[in-house]
Amino acid sequence: MIHVLLVTKFHYLPDSVAVVFLGALIGMVVKLLHSASVVNWQKEEAFPPTTFFLVFLPPIIFESGYNLHKGNFFQNIGSILIFAIIGTTVSALVIGGGVFFLGMAGVVYELSLAESFAFGSLVSAVDPIATLAIFQAMDMDPVLYMLVFGESILNDAVSIVLTTTILELAAPGSSANGGEAFAHILGRFMLMFFASALIGVALALVSALLLKWVDLRRTPSLEFAMMLVFMYTPYALAESLKLSGIMAILFAGIVMSHYTHHNLSPVTQVTVQQTFRTLAFLAETCVFAYLGLAIFSFNHLFKASFVIWSIAMCLLSRATNIFPLSFLLNYFREHKITKKMQFIMWFSGLRGAIAFALALQISFTGERAEEKRRVIVTTTLLVVLFTILFLGGSTMPMMKLLKAERRHRRKVKEISLSKTMELGEAIDSEPGVSEVGGDESDVRIVHKPLHGFLRLDAKYLFPLLTRHLSATETHDDKMQLRKLTGQWTSGLADDDDEAARLRQSGSSSSDEQVQFERGEGE
Repeated sequence: MIHVLLVTKFHYLPDSVAVVFLGALIGMVVKLLHSASVVNWQKEEAFPPTTFFLVFLPPIIFESGYNLHKGNFFQNIGSILIFAIIGTTVSALVIGGGVFFLGMAGVVYELSLAESFAFGSLVSAVDPIATLAIFQAMDMDPVLYMLVFGESILNDAVSIVLTTTILELAAPGSSANGGEAFAHILGRFMLMFFASALIGVALALVSALLLKWVDLRRTPSLEFAMMLVFMYTPYALAESLKLSGIMAILFAGIVMSHYTHHNLSPVTQVTVQQTFRTLAFLAETCVFAYLGLAIFSFNHLFKASFVIWSIAMCLLSRATNIFPLSFLLNYFREHKITKKMQFIMWFSGLRGAIAFALALQISFTGERAEEKRRVIVTTTLLVVLFTILFLGGSTMPMMKLLKAERRHRRKVKEISLSKTMELGEAIDSEPGVSEVGGDESDVRIVHKPLHGFLRLDAKYLFPLLTRHLSATETHDDKMQLRKLTGQWTSGLADDDDEAARLRQSGSSSSDEQVQFERGEGE
C-alpha cells in the first residue's frame, strides 16, 4: 500500500494512517472468514503485549535516539524535559482525576482511583508520527519540530514509568496511601528515570571504548554484530532490574551515535544507520497494522460516554500542560514559543501504539476486573484511532489556516507525508535553533567559544572515546568505499548489459520468427 501511495504520488495521506486502514481491512476479512467458519486465525492475529515491548518497541526508540539531531535536542533540553516530565504528569492527573470524579458522579463507567490514574497515565503517551511527517513536509520551524519530537520520545518513557508505578501501588498487599503513596511514586519515578538513563549511557560508553581499542574495521560484519548487541543490551539489563528499558535504550542510542559511530568503518556507519531506520520503519508498520487489526480482533466492550469523555479529557489535559508551561518557559527562552506554536503543539498530541500496548498489558484485581480491562482497551483503541485519523488528518489544513511559521528556502520542496520518502534523510541534516539563540549554522559561522559540557566534551570526552585515525587508516577507509562503490557500479553495468543482451536476443528471435512465417506463407 505504501508503494502504491508513492507510485501514484498521493502524498497527502501519512503512512501510519494508510497502514491502519490496511490492518482494519485485513481484520475485517479475517472476521468474516471466521464468522463463515472457513478459518480461525484468532490466535495468529493477536500477539501478547510483551512481544510489542521486546520486539517492536526497542528498534523504534533506539533509532529515534541514534538519528536524533543532538544539537537541537540538547539546546532545547530544558523545555523538552519540562514538557515530557511535568507535562505528562499533569496530563495523567487531569485525565485520571476527571475519569474518577465523573465515574463517581455516574456520568461515565466507574473506575477506582488507582485504575483511573493508571488509565490517565497510559493514555498520556503521545505518538505524533503523522504530525512530524507534516512538519517535515511543510518545512516548519525547527524549534517547533524538535519540541514536539523531543517531548514524544521522552514522554513514552515517562508514561510507561508512571503507569507501572501506579499499578505496583494498586497491587494487593500494598499498604501505601496518601502522602506516602505520592512519595513512593515520586521516588520510584526518579529512580527508574535516572538509573535507566545511567545504564544506557554507561553501556554506550563501554561500546565506544571497546570499538576504539579493538580494531574491527576490516571486518564490518563483526562491527555490525557488536552494534546490534549493544543496541539490545541496555534494554534487557534495565528491564531485568525492574527499570525502564525504553529510557535506557534511548540514551544508549544518543550516546552511541555521538561517540561509537565515529569508531566504525565507513561501510558499517552507512549499514548501521540505514539498517536501524529500516528496522524502525518495519516495526512501526507492524504496530500500526496491528492497531487496525485490533478493531475486529479484540473482544471489545464499548461504553459511549466513557469514550467521549476520555477524548475530551485528553484534549483538556493537553491544553492544561502545553499553554501554562509554554507561558512559564518563555520567561527563560530567547526564542519564544509563540501562540501559534503552542496551539500546534496542543493539536499534535496524537496517541499511538504505546498507549494501546500499555492498555493490553494492564491487569486489575477484584470484582469486574476483566470487564474493566476490556473497557479500557476498547476506549484506548478508539482514542488512538480518533487522534490519528481526525487530529492527524486535519493537521495540515489547520497549519495552512493558521499560516504557521516556516523556514524560507530557495528550493521549494514537494509536500509528502510519507515517512518512507524521508528514510534516506537523517534528522541530523536539519539545522537547528536553540532555546537561547538562532540557527546552529549561525553559531558555526561566527565560531562562538564552547562552554560547559560542550567544552568538556570537545576537549576531553570526544578525544578519549573516539579513535584518532592515522593517515594509513584514512586512506584504507577511502579505498574500501571506492572498492565497494566500484563493485556496485560494475554490478549495475553488468545488469544493464545483460538486460540489453536479452532484449537484443528477444528482438532477433522475433525477426527470425517473422521471416520463418513469411517463408511458410510463400
